[in-house]
Amino acid sequence: MNKGKTIFAQIMSLINEYEFKKCVDRYKGDRHAIKFNCRDQFMVKSFAQFTDRAGLRDIETTLNLCGDLYRSGIKAIPRSTLAEANEKKDWRIYQDFAMTLVKEATMLYKDEKLRIGLEEMIYAFDSSTIDLCLKLCPWAEFHHGKGAFKIHTLMDLRGSIPTFVMLTPGKVNDARMMDKIPVEAGAFYLMDRGYVAFEKLYKHFQQKGAYFVTRAKDNMSYEVIESRPVNKDSGVLSDETIRLAGYYSTRKYPDTLRLVVYEDIETGRVYRFLTNNFAIDDPLTIAELYRERWLIELFFKWIKQHLHIRTFYGTSKNAVYTQIWIAICDYLLLIIAKKRYGLDPSLHSISNSIGQVLFQRANIREIYNQPTTPVSVPEAGSVEQPTLW
Repeated sequence: MNKGKTIFAQIMSLINEYEFKKCVDRYKGDRHAIKFNCRDQFMVKSFAQFTDRAGLRDIETTLNLCGDLYRSGIKAIPRSTLAEANEKKDWRIYQDFAMTLVKEATMLYKDEKLRIGLEEMIYAFDSSTIDLCLKLCPWAEFHHGKGAFKIHTLMDLRGSIPTFVMLTPGKVNDARMMDKIPVEAGAFYLMDRGYVAFEKLYKHFQQKGAYFVTRAKDNMSYEVIESRPVNKDSGVLSDETIRLAGYYSTRKYPDTLRLVVYEDIETGRVYRFLTNNFAIDDPLTIAELYRERWLIELFFKWIKQHLHIRTFYGTSKNAVYTQIWIAICDYLLLIIAKKRYGLDPSLHSISNSIGQVLFQRANIREIYNQPTTPVSVPEAGSVEQPTLW
C-alpha cells in the first residue's frame, strides 16, 4: 500500500543503491561533494527530463515552486550548482549504471514473447543523429558547419531493452560500428540498408553463426541460384537463393544469400529483404521480422522527444553525454517499473504520460491500471503502428 510516496519516488525506489554507489565510487564522482552528490544530480536530471524542463533556470524555478520535494527525494538547488555538477561529474558513472539496469531488465523480460513467435533472440541495430549547435559545442563537429553526435544502439526486442549503446561523433559511418556489436550465435540482427557492408556481414555475422535481416540496395549485382514457390496473396513476390556477382562483392561475401521481395499491400511499396537464414520456411516471416525494427525507431523517438533531449542543460561533451545516459537510465527504469509494478498500459503510453502524474501521491498501479486512463496521452509524435521502413 502506498504510504505517501509520489509516483516519481516509486519509480526511483527501483534503483539498486549498492550498484549505483559502485558506479559512483569507480569514477570518484562524490569526491568533494558536500551538498549535491551524484544521486542528487541523477534525481534532478530525471525530474527535468520527465517534466520537460527547458533549461537550468527552468529547473531551478520549478523545483522552488514545488511543495513537498522531500517525499520525492529531490533537492531544490541553484542552477549554478547543477551546472557545475554537469561539467565535473564523470558521464561514465551513468553509462555504467545504465548497464546494470540493462542486466536487470533483461532478466525481467527473458520470457517475453514477440508478435511473430520465434524462439530465437531478436535484436535491432540502428543509430540516430542528435544535432547540436557547433558554436556552443565545438567538440561535436559534423560537416558543413554543423554539430552532431550519434547514438548507436542494439536493442533486445523482448522488452525493447537497449543492450548496447555507443555515442560517437556525427561523422562516424554507421557500418563502422557493426564489428562493435556483441554477436550471439543463432540470434537475429535486424538492420537497415545503411549497414549493407558485405565483408562485415560475412565476418561478423555469417561466420559467427548469427542471422541478419536487412534491405538490399537497388544497385546490388547478383545471380539467382534457386527460386522457391511463394503465395503471392500474402504479399511475397519472390523467394530466391542468390550469389553476389560483383568482383569485389563475391570476395567480401563468398556464400549464398536469400532475397525475399515483398509488396506492402496497403501502400504498394516493394521491399527487397536480404538475409543469411534459409531455415525459416515462410518467406513472409522474413518481412515480418524486419517490421519489428519499428521498436528501435520508437526508442529513438522517446530519447529525442519524450525524455526531452531536445534541450541540453550544458554544452560540454561531459554535460551532454551525462544527460543522454541519464535519459537512457530513465527509459530503463520505466521498463523495469512496468514489469515490477505490473502496469497494464504500453510502455509508450506510460512514457507519454509520466510527467503529468509524477508528483501524485498514489499507488502507481492504481494510477495506470484503471479501466479508463486517468491522464491524457498526447497524440502528437506517437508511434502506434509498425512500418517496414
